[in-house]
Amino acid sequence: MKKKQRLTNSLSLLLTVYALLSPLFSLKLEAKYTNTLKSITNQNRLQTTISGLITDTNGQPIGGVTILVEQTDKGTISEMDGTYSIRVAGNGQLIFSAMGFKTLTVTINGREKINVTLQEDITQLDEVVLNAGYYTVTEKERTGSITTIKAITMEKQPVGNPLAAMQGHLSGVNIIQSSGVPGGGFNVEIRGRNFIDGASDPLYLVDGVPYNAQSLGSSNVSGQILGGNISPLNALNPNDIESIEVLKDADATAIYGSRAANGVVLITTKKGKIGKTRFDAHLSTSLGRVSNFLDLMDAEQYLEIRREGITNDGFGPFLEDPAFDYIWPDIKSWDNDRYTDWQKKLIGGTAYRNNAQLSVSGGSSDTQFLVSGAYNKETTVFLGDANYKKATLHSNLNHSSSNKRFKFNLSTSYTNEKNRMPRTDFTSKAYTLEPNAPELYDAEGNINWENNTWDNPLAAMDEKLEVTTNSLIANALVSYEIIPDLELKSSLGFNSYRLDSYRTLPSSARNPNLGLTPQNYASLTTNGSKRNSWIVEPQLHWKKQWQELKLDFLVGTTFQEENTEQFIQKGTGFPNDGLLRNLTAANTLEVLQDADSEYRYNALFGRLNLKFRDRYILNFTGRRDGSSRFGPGKQFGNFGSVGMAWLFSKENNLQGNSLLSYGKLRGSFGTTGSDNIGDYRFLDTYNVTGFDYNGTTILEPTGIYNPLFGWEENKKLEAALELGFFKDRILINSSWYRNRSSNQLIGIPLAATTGFSELTGNFDATVENSGFEVDIRTVIFQKKNFTWSTTLNLTVPKNKLVAFEGLETSTFANRLIIGEPLTIVKLYNALGVDPETGVYQFEDYNGDGAISSLEDKQWVEDFGPNFYGGLGNTITFNHVTLDFFLQFKKQKAFNEIAFGATPGYRGNSSTALLDRWQQPGDKNPIQRASGGLAFGEDTGALQKSSNAAVSDASFIRLRNISINYKVPDLGNGLDLNIYVQGQNLLTLTNYKGPDPEQPSNTRLPQLRQITLGLQLGF
Repeated sequence: MKKKQRLTNSLSLLLTVYALLSPLFSLKLEAKYTNTLKSITNQNRLQTTISGLITDTNGQPIGGVTILVEQTDKGTISEMDGTYSIRVAGNGQLIFSAMGFKTLTVTINGREKINVTLQEDITQLDEVVLNAGYYTVTEKERTGSITTIKAITMEKQPVGNPLAAMQGHLSGVNIIQSSGVPGGGFNVEIRGRNFIDGASDPLYLVDGVPYNAQSLGSSNVSGQILGGNISPLNALNPNDIESIEVLKDADATAIYGSRAANGVVLITTKKGKIGKTRFDAHLSTSLGRVSNFLDLMDAEQYLEIRREGITNDGFGPFLEDPAFDYIWPDIKSWDNDRYTDWQKKLIGGTAYRNNAQLSVSGGSSDTQFLVSGAYNKETTVFLGDANYKKATLHSNLNHSSSNKRFKFNLSTSYTNEKNRMPRTDFTSKAYTLEPNAPELYDAEGNINWENNTWDNPLAAMDEKLEVTTNSLIANALVSYEIIPDLELKSSLGFNSYRLDSYRTLPSSARNPNLGLTPQNYASLTTNGSKRNSWIVEPQLHWKKQWQELKLDFLVGTTFQEENTEQFIQKGTGFPNDGLLRNLTAANTLEVLQDADSEYRYNALFGRLNLKFRDRYILNFTGRRDGSSRFGPGKQFGNFGSVGMAWLFSKENNLQGNSLLSYGKLRGSFGTTGSDNIGDYRFLDTYNVTGFDYNGTTILEPTGIYNPLFGWEENKKLEAALELGFFKDRILINSSWYRNRSSNQLIGIPLAATTGFSELTGNFDATVENSGFEVDIRTVIFQKKNFTWSTTLNLTVPKNKLVAFEGLETSTFANRLIIGEPLTIVKLYNALGVDPETGVYQFEDYNGDGAISSLEDKQWVEDFGPNFYGGLGNTITFNHVTLDFFLQFKKQKAFNEIAFGATPGYRGNSSTALLDRWQQPGDKNPIQRASGGLAFGEDTGALQKSSNAAVSDASFIRLRNISINYKVPDLGNGLDLNIYVQGQNLLTLTNYKGPDPEQPSNTRLPQLRQITLGLQLGF
């Protein structure tokens, strides 16, 4: 009561004081306002309004051009239709500048209307700003290795995942798509594989928020269609991305410490731009088909070799006995004159992809905004109505105070994905199903089981898989300039990712001959997983210049937490298939996995950049990391780097050189680390099995206490030379690097009698990645109505195991060799076919007279790439732009022999097996046919694990081609672009498998796609 009375008295006093003083304030403000108004009126009498139109050399308006009055801080920005208006005093000069165009200075000379034409300058390195994460740097002044891909390149590719848009475009970045099925994953390596057992995934940051790219999919649910690899990066809409930067060397990555051992990928989304409110619509539709079919046997060839194989096995007479017809129905029961191309039937359909996006953006010089929504639907080449749907919503709000001291940026992205697929990838069936197999449907339109003599692949369509994901990424960046050149800022990020999936196995999907019912077979497996993380990074940024010396200092700290939960359960036995989605109806319920983990991370980081005379640059970065993944005393690690650059083209004796316009030497050395081993690995851990023993829940051991293991360490060294010729029309960036990863964290396999599968610990092993990278950009031709520019990137990597103490006596001796890459495979040495016996022969390395032990696998093949890269061209003529990009790679892979080496087995195979041994004296590469019924050693299985099953898988692929027409002179700020794009249209290769980039016979290869689209803006 007393507090309330005291508050009432205080308010009364405040109101009384305000009533007495307000007239005084009013008089003072009115006087000040009157004087200010007079001053402004006098100034306005001396000022002139100048307006005009800004266009490019093709006459197209340019929006977003900065117009400044020389030697003042007064300026404006042109509208999207190219118009501008600015008030000036006297006859000074106007400076027009925009990214990608040459800066133009124009004298006013009393004019009130000034139209200008800006010349394109696509080689301005001083104006190309790269995102280095905690700071930005221009292309010319960077001391680290940073490569980038911009929105203009990604938008020309009809892809749903930004990783697909990056393939082949960035030196040192090797990306492989794991499946052509929508929603599949990608494997990414930046400058090779650094760790023996650890993941190779880089650190992803979306608008500064760490984004965990590890799949939460389960092989129990999606293993047979997506391999359990469901990429979280599918949630990102490539059309919402402004740029992607990849940080590779120590100078660029050390500031991220332990999280950057495998490189860093910075994804920056689009923001609003100054100007009138603008609406943009983007519509496209794509058609996709499998780009390559295997050369398989037809029915006649298949049946001939089948009979021959059975006869060679000694069972020829039984072929004429009807009592044994059930053993080989493909020969005796099915129509021998029937032929079906199962590749065309099962994976030969057309996939459709429809995409629609609408965005609205604009703003003043103080506040800009962007809101964008998109919807995408994609089908498959499989039979049925399987489809993948994705809806995204992206927004960005950017604000700064009128004095530019306070700045605020809020970016959010939300995505909902729903992927409905058959449970099984039909690719394997398309390659192996007998060419004379029966019709899919009987005369009445039902699934045809042909008297229970085969497993109809169509029945698998009753087995459903559905994956639903919801993803939210939000980041707020707040900054305030305390005093000139001293800025305090903080980044606050949140990321939520949830995945819910299920797989149904109804009894109706199996052959009736098996006698399976919903009660004894039908099952439902579900996976409910989620991952939430937050990060807070307060930072202090100080800049200072003393005559010719410039200093840039940054210090900050990181607080991050990530929580992951996964719950997988399986219900078996249902009253009927109609209740298959209801787990409570299951007779048996198993919990396959119930896991949750918490990861905490804390760090202190800093950067010191010194620049002398704008040509000598020294860059120091450091970070002290703390991770919850290590035991007491091992939780903290220190990482850092030093980078140097010398812009020798700015030396007095080279300035103005007509040949060499740009030259820079740079180098860096430093260390990063890795804690990418999973959570709680240093503790005793147990898992609930989901079963019980006499009513007691069973626990199984999964980890052994080991508090002694610590951080992996990656020492990075780089030297680079960058050159520009003829006013930067030719730019060459070449670099040599060497990364050495030591103190390897490895799961040491243990004997089953211990009750544990492995023990995590540090091994005295060192892996080295070295190589050479070159990036070339050229402007071949540049005139008013015609330009032609090219890009080329080439990477020559080398990986090897430098040291591994005790390797010979470890379990890794079977797959690793000191001095060889981690990507090697040990194989048998095939010696061909014995002309007398018709059986494969192999080198007996250990001389024991048998080819059966691992000691005979001494032939080494490396499946890592010898080199890879890409070549791009952009040609513009008037309003038409042609882009095409070629990707190339030199490598080896398993060929068709690895999928089947013995002719005569049931199931179709390559026509290469027709070149077989048939009688003594024959010299053929393929052994005698066999029906798989003979006793003795299976030499065909040995051949599939020999060097005969490896061949060259190099390729040159037309990754993308795009033709764009910009409709001219629509007026009223209206822009219209119509385009046709092609993806994976042509592949030049000698490889005989499905796809040289992903040589698998169980996964759908990448599709060939053609896209028609339009972009409308007003």
